[in-house]
Amino acid sequence: MNKVTVIGAGNVGATVANVLAHKDFLKEVVLIDIKAEMAQGKALDSWQQAPIDYYSTKLIGSDQYETTQDSDIVVITAGLPRKPGMSRDDLISTNAGIVNNVTENILKYSKNPILIVVSNPLDVMTYAAYKMSGFESSRVIGMAGILDTARYRAFLATALDVSPKDIQALLMGGHGDSMVPLPRFTTVAGIPVTELLDEATLNSIIERTKYGGGELVKLMGTSAWYAPGAAAAQMVEAIVKDENRIFPCCVNLNGQYGLKNVFVGVPVKLGKNGVEQIIELKLTSSEMEMLKASADEVQSMMSVYDNLQKA
Repeated sequence: MNKVTVIGAGNVGATVANVLAHKDFLKEVVLIDIKAEMAQGKALDSWQQAPIDYYSTKLIGSDQYETTQDSDIVVITAGLPRKPGMSRDDLISTNAGIVNNVTENILKYSKNPILIVVSNPLDVMTYAAYKMSGFESSRVIGMAGILDTARYRAFLATALDVSPKDIQALLMGGHGDSMVPLPRFTTVAGIPVTELLDEATLNSIIERTKYGGGELVKLMGTSAWYAPGAAAAQMVEAIVKDENRIFPCCVNLNGQYGLKNVFVGVPVKLGKNGVEQIIELKLTSSEMEMLKASADEVQSMMSVYDNLQKA
């Protein structure tokens, strides 16, 4: 029996649960939120969709962690969005408190689940869940790279007027403006994207990708949920089905790329044990420089978290 818990019944969490239910490979999805009725309502709404969209995955909404018992995977989406006037350190402090509390409660009822973290600031919240859980780093994974590459691929599909299905891409580093673009690993049906787009157009698409989340906040007044929710669900599917799919994910590096004890996005193989392998690419010196700069930025946020824990 495969059971997945999603913590946080906001837009992202509810989308993760709904997308997973539609994929119809799980026995049960539990949606947990401090607002019990919100979690119950969204789970019930999705369950009432099952006869229409033809799936059997049961959805349960609750504020009680007992209902998460024996979860195989837990997706953590809980956290507050950054408010105007809120410093980065304030955001880390607030959301680390939430992620720590969630992780602690999960571990009371599930022995060794795989944790997928979606809460922001993503890289440091993945680190927080890792520290609090005491799990092997292969079992604590941050969702960022799949979303970033999806945005990048969507923009490329528009620019080239092709199906996004044919576009493969890779981005590394931190989530957001410190991400490391790798155009030489971007292909359209096997054709290098550099054969199809000029450098200026490609660079403008990369820039748009870096600030992709901000663009949506400006348009909607809130952060995105369809693509982030689907991205987290794709990670769950790769793990439960033991697919060994290769995705860019936020993981703890232990010497790879010359980096140690830092959570950044790199390509990994996802299977039944979580991160089955971290794939180390031969980067050019300028790509390596960008990755190191991105890792330094994440490291500084991890230090903020460490200092908060000591205080």
